[in-house]
Amino acid sequence: MERKLVLAITLSLLVLISWSALVSKQQTFVNKEVTQITSPVAPVATPPPRQSPQTTAPEEVSVVPYSYRQTELLFNESDAAIQEVVFHQYQGYTFELKNGLMLADPKLNFRKFSFSLDSAAFIHEDADKRIIKRFLFSKHNYFIELELQIENLSGSPINIDMPLLLGTLQFSGDAQEARFKDVTIASQGKITHPNARKDIASANVSFMGLRDRYFCLIIEPKPNTCSGFIRKLNAVESEVGLQIQEQTLNPNNTQLLNFRIYLGPQELSAISAINPEWTAVLYYGTFNFFSQILLQLLYFLQGIVHNWGVAVILLSISIYLLLFPLSLKQIRSMKEMQRIQPLVEELRKKYKDNPQKLNTEIMSLYRQHKVNPFGGCLPMILQIPVFFALYQALIRSVALKGATFLWIKDLSAPDRLFILPSSLPIIGNEINIIPILMMIVMFVQQKVSTVASTGSQAEQQRIMLIIFPLMFGIIFYRMPSGLVLYWFVNSLLMVLQQVRLHRKGQDGKKIKH
Repeated sequence: MERKLVLAITLSLLVLISWSALVSKQQTFVNKEVTQITSPVAPVATPPPRQSPQTTAPEEVSVVPYSYRQTELLFNESDAAIQEVVFHQYQGYTFELKNGLMLADPKLNFRKFSFSLDSAAFIHEDADKRIIKRFLFSKHNYFIELELQIENLSGSPINIDMPLLLGTLQFSGDAQEARFKDVTIASQGKITHPNARKDIASANVSFMGLRDRYFCLIIEPKPNTCSGFIRKLNAVESEVGLQIQEQTLNPNNTQLLNFRIYLGPQELSAISAINPEWTAVLYYGTFNFFSQILLQLLYFLQGIVHNWGVAVILLSISIYLLLFPLSLKQIRSMKEMQRIQPLVEELRKKYKDNPQKLNTEIMSLYRQHKVNPFGGCLPMILQIPVFFALYQALIRSVALKGATFLWIKDLSAPDRLFILPSSLPIIGNEINIIPILMMIVMFVQQKVSTVASTGSQAEQQRIMLIIFPLMFGIIFYRMPSGLVLYWFVNSLLMVLQQVRLHRKGQDGKKIKH
């Protein structure tokens, strides 16, 4: 039965890893399907493909840096667009936008206008209009206000009809990182997380967001008269943006457009402090509800102990205690199976030539001793969603990035006790201690809980005693050390409980139900 339990969770983990790999490989497919979300009043059209400006060669692009609150923005001056954001307080992590908050009109050519401690402004002027694009930065958080001041300089009315790009999602390069890039759209009271590799149009957007693994950009137009879109450029790139509602601007008149923006880490408290509704961008998939709860519990524990590694350990202990009744039921079920195993072996010998009769007698034996052969499986199955939810929460947790614990320099990466001068098969050139310790603990767990058998079944058990811990070790070897630390502590607690019950059984004490 223990073999079936371990097999169940191993297959579940393999499904999780395979699913993650499948999502990351979607970038190789060219999907021509167009999904459109329409308003009940009028359909929304995706903006036509924009023409790339031909006035400046790539090497001639002028990059203007702007720094505030340990954050550095790199602007493309001619587009007045954010190419990338460097977060120095997060080990210099770079959040790439390529053309963030850019007015997608090839006829526009901005220049630096005025920079100060809390603002950066660019200006475009031609015969018809003047556009001043001003970024206003908060001194206390990651809030930005974007002002677009458009003035009609001509003697006749002009139309204002241009997209404002949030940025470009690039799915090329590291496939594991590309799978974390997605989009959130809040429209007409509904929040969706559409496929960012398809063309999407959505009316009356209240806010939109795009993100990578750790950071995000959220924008809210004021008033909410913009439509949102995702425009697939090619198999590995998609533009995300807002289509500003078309307006007519009379001569000598000025139009002021405002946008509220969050540009920072995916931290619930930081986003919620600006607008709680924007936290919908923090989405963890199927088990999002459980992920949110576990992540908040982790933050709560860290607030007490002030160390993320210790918080992960306390989280593992907390979840173990919460699920203890299920775990205890699982262990007791396996112990009951061990106790009747000699009787099962006798039946196997007696009915070795009659499989149908053997199955009938074994089930009768189970009923006689009130043993449920699946009693150990159900608790394990119920714990699988918890692990999946925690996996999604921890693997995207920016709080663990750069967080240290003992020899671990970054809980969001493998623990890497030391690096070998050359690579070895499977493990590469990194020696990660926690997955190795986890394998040892799982080996002991298998050893303690294995039901004694004879013959070919005993040989299978000896093989699985090695294969399953090794398989888990390979699966977890390159996972974030914070996640592996959680699983190691959980496995260690399970082993201690099994050893205690094993000794109790050897002393002849009956385990109560």
